[in-house]
Amino acid sequence: MNIPNEYVSNAEDIADQVIRKLKHILPTVARLCLISTFLEDGLRMWFQWNEQREYMDLSWGCGKFLATVFVLVNLIGQLGGCVMVIIRYKVAIACGVLFFIVVLQTFAYSILWDLQFLFRNLALIGALLLVLAESRGEAKSLFAGVPSLGENKPKNYLQLTGRILLAFMFITLIRFEFSFLQILLDLLGSALMVLVTIGYKTKLSALILVLLLTTLNFYHNAWWNIPSYKPLRDFLKYDFFQTLSVIGGLLMIVYLGPGGVSMDEHKKRW
Repeated sequence: MNIPNEYVSNAEDIADQVIRKLKHILPTVARLCLISTFLEDGLRMWFQWNEQREYMDLSWGCGKFLATVFVLVNLIGQLGGCVMVIIRYKVAIACGVLFFIVVLQTFAYSILWDLQFLFRNLALIGALLLVLAESRGEAKSLFAGVPSLGENKPKNYLQLTGRILLAFMFITLIRFEFSFLQILLDLLGSALMVLVTIGYKTKLSALILVLLLTTLNFYHNAWWNIPSYKPLRDFLKYDFFQTLSVIGGLLMIVYLGPGGVSMDEHKKRW
């Protein structure tokens, strides 16, 4: 057991060095990745204004006015929320607006009955919760230099819920193909996601998952290789940016750590 433990310790040391070198840009990169799916969808509402209105009208028979209101709410809510998250202006309100958009689209596009899309939206909500946790400053202690875990409980629970919801993303990426490489990827990804969820070796596990998901995303969802007239292009683009947003959530875990409700934190108290 000493050899595996040595490998894990070396990997953690390397991960810590990477995180320290990138600590000034990591939160910004994480937020940019996270808002990417909202930014892409908001821009699509602008450039496909008429098509989106007609789709909603035909799908729900709600009339041109309500269809226009739906598209307008999505356009302003998503682009406005993205800008607020990036410039860190009233992040709690921005996350609330983007959360509302996710819930609205879940019902409007009947995603509630499609488990793959539903799980991805849950993962997206988890990523938003992590942005919200990052925006909350460290709770002030009554004594200088002494951390106050009690006052940070909301932040800790936001991080816990965010970690749990992010796990739903990887469930949608599991492929039941009987090839050695695919089985290996499924087992590795599942193990790493469990570690992130329970908060054990969290930063290292999240960092490896970022690398794994990024590779799989560019390989499976290369929408730029598909001609614009094919519907597959839009589906792959949707998957690509949703996965990128979840990668942003994982990067936020790499930056923030697991929070107070985790095995890593519990080990410190032993």
